[in-house]
Formats: sequence, C-alpha cells, structure tokens
Amino acid sequence: MVSQAIHMVLLNPICLLLILIGVVIGIIFGSIPGLSASMALILFLPMSFGMEPMNGIALLVGLYLGGISGGLISAILLRIPGTASSIATVFDGGPMAANGEAGKALGVGILTSFVGGLISIFALMFISPYLAKVTLAFTSAEYFAIAVFALTIISSLSGNNLILGILAGLFGIALSLVGIAPVDGAIRFTFGQTNLYGGFETVVILIGLYAVTDIIKTGFERRSIINETAKNQYALKGYGISVKEYAGQWVNIIRSALIGLGIGILPGIGGSTSSLLSYSAAKSSSKYPEKFGTGIIDGVIASETSNNAVIGGSLIPLITMGIPGNVATAIFLGGLTIHGISPGPLIFQKSGEYVYGIFIALLVANVFMLICERAGLPVFVKLLDIPKYYLLPVVMVCCVVGAYCANYSVFDVWCVAAFGLVGLLFKVLRVPSTPMIIGFILGSMTEENLRQALMQTGGSWSIFVTRPISLIFLLIALVSVVMTIRSKVKETKTA
Repeated sequence: MVSQAIHMVLLNPICLLLILIGVVIGIIFGSIPGLSASMALILFLPMSFGMEPMNGIALLVGLYLGGISGGLISAILLRIPGTASSIATVFDGGPMAANGEAGKALGVGILTSFVGGLISIFALMFISPYLAKVTLAFTSAEYFAIAVFALTIISSLSGNNLILGILAGLFGIALSLVGIAPVDGAIRFTFGQTNLYGGFETVVILIGLYAVTDIIKTGFERRSIINETAKNQYALKGYGISVKEYAGQWVNIIRSALIGLGIGILPGIGGSTSSLLSYSAAKSSSKYPEKFGTGIIDGVIASETSNNAVIGGSLIPLITMGIPGNVATAIFLGGLTIHGISPGPLIFQKSGEYVYGIFIALLVANVFMLICERAGLPVFVKLLDIPKYYLLPVVMVCCVVGAYCANYSVFDVWCVAAFGLVGLLFKVLRVPSTPMIIGFILGSMTEENLRQALMQTGGSWSIFVTRPISLIFLLIALVSVVMTIRSKVKETKTA
C-alpha cells in the first residue's frame, strides 16, 4: 500500500503540481482577511470531482494546509488575522512588525508552522487509531469542562485590568447568544432582525475589531499618514532565527503542538481556541510574561505551532471514525466520499493506498508551504513600504469583500462597521478586546454542551464532577483562575 501511495503522489508530476497549486491558492485565501481555507475548499471541491481520486484529494490537501498557514501573513503585517486560527499571532507578530522585525516575525512564523504541521502529520500517521479511541470517551460533560477551562485564559489575557477583561469576556459570551438557540431553537436577542437568526459570524467580528478599528484610529492621525515616508528596512538570513535560539523554544514548541493536536482531535473546538490556549500557556509558564504582547517570538511560535498542529489532529477523527471536526474537514469528507473513499475503522483495509497517499500529500504540501512562503517573504514585507494612504483603502475594500463573502449578505458589512466602532470604543476606554473574542468563540460551545449534559441527567449538575475527565478539567480551570488572581494581586502590590 505504501509503495502504491508513493507511486500515486511522489512519482506523479500532475499530483505534485496540484499540491503546489493548492498550497499557493490556499496561502492567498488564508492571507486575505475574511477568506479562509474552508472557502477555498468549497470553491475548488467541484473542480476535484473530474480528477483521478488521488489527484483530487491532493488538491484539497494543498488548499487546506495552505489556507491555515497563510493566515499569519496578514496577522503579522496588517494586525488582522487572515483566519480565525491566527488570532493569537497578532498579539506579538503585529508589534514585531511595528518594531521593524516583520521579516523575523514572518520567518519564525513560517518555520514554526512547518514544524507544527510536521508533528501533527506524524501523529496522524502513527498514532491516529489510538488517539481516536480516546475521543469516544468524551461526552457533552467533558466538552463543557474543556470550554470552561479554555474560558479561564480570559483572566491571563486581560492585561493590567482584570475586571475590564472579565467584563469584555462576558460581553463576548452575550454576543454568542444572539440568534437561534442550539438546543431548543428559541430565537434570542434578534430584535426582529431576521439577519441575526444565525448569530454573528466570527470572521465579521474579527475583521471589525482588528482591521476596521485600526483603520478608523489611523484615520484620526491624518498628518502622520501624509508625512510618513520612511521605508521599512530589514535584514533576514534564513528564517530570521538561529538554531540555538530556536532550540531554546523546544518546550514551547512541543507544548503548543500537543495542545493543537489535542484540540484538533476534539470535534467542534477549532484552531482559534488552540491558538489562544497555547499563547496563554506560553505566557503563564514564561520567565518574562510582561513581554508578551510587546513583540517577542515566543508568542508567535506558540500560536503558529498550535494552529498548524490542528491540521493533523482534525484529520484523525475524520479518517478513523468519519467525524469531521470543523467546516474544512467536513468539506474534505465530502471530497473523499465523492471519490468512493469511506472514512471509518475499516478505511485502512478498504482504501489503505489512499490513506497513505493523504499522509504523503500532507508531508509534500507542508514542504511546499515552507518553500513558497519563504520565497514570497520579501514580497510580503514590501507591503509595509506601501504608503498607508494607498494601503488602508485597499485593506478596507478587502475587509468589506471578506465580510460580504461570509454569508453573501450586506448586513454583515454593516456589522463589520459596527464592531469597528465597538473596537474603537474599547481602545478609548482601555478595555482589552481579546477577552471579548475568546468569550464569543467559546460561548456557544459552552452553552450547547452545558444544556445537552443537563438534559441527559434531568437537570442534575453532578455529571460534571462524577465523570473523571470532566472533573479533571474543571479542577485545572479552578487552579488556573486562582493562580492568575494571585499573580495579579502580587503585581498590584509590587506596583
């Protein structure tokens, strides 16, 4: 089977070309705010139907991997997460670019994306059947406990004002409640606006808070825009980081890869959560947590390792059990099914050559991603040399197009403008916007699994403490909150 897979992929020039095309297009979709790997897969899925099975699957593999990794480009250069998975990359990647280290930030991000993807692909290849069995033990109680644990990172990412951070997180959770309820179908907080039945799109909020807010804020500084003539100088050797410096990050890399892998295996959580969790873990365990958010490579490494490790992790339940963990893998599942490949426990017996072909295609796509993004790095950095009075209108147009493409609705464009004003208000009041994003992303997951768990027990809360895995995550969440509060109190006393 392995020899067949090698023949179908490595010895097939058409297959290799399709992987390369998929990676390049995926990077473009991932780097444009509002577009995503899922959108690239949707657009090119029909094109894969008429191809040979392995060729069609290889194209989808390239699109998926390129789309996830491409998000770091706009996250670092424009401080706009190209994909939801790149949210945490903005926190340190953006300041690094502002400090004249755009080349280094991109180089480190690209290299780390490759390493994170490589770790997850090897995990997919060698331990997928065993890891998939673990997820079968997870019920709504475990998913709720994980969501609660993930919400605790609000406290560590609230900056100097814990109270404002928590309030911002609660505001994000409130926004996640808008629309049709996930369990009973009740319509909530829509105020008669049918466009809100589906709730707010994550990409719409991200574009509004991170892109439109900065554009509006920069617009008030017209004089600095007009007078800005300095070019961004950078010198980059290799990927901008020495072997010794990168080796010093091995704990951060392994920890972030494991978090991304674990989150990827669990359906419905997503790369944005893994990115934020890894960033929070890196900050909490760092000897210099106060430097996070000012422009250090630790934050970029944590985020990009984790969100690329999700790729292999999300394919584990898809291949071994036929369970897609996110929108992108659901589309990928459709592509496999069209070509007569049925994911599940017997896939290695029935379609083993294609499974190993997917493994090899992922490895090839990961290498192509490393080469293509590094080759394009000088071009990416040159974006910063474009005067803002030319660049910002183009970015604004991309924001509008990206928002419209989310649901092909003009209403989402107005929402982007509204969240841009909300972000501006947050900046004026010095309210951190990151907790709001965390609350919004995790709010619906928390509510859905809480209600499902309580329905299973007739309203009894004991299920969360009688199930060992759920209890462990809740205890970890409690310890995390206590440690964060102690740290904040200590910082206040020192100040």
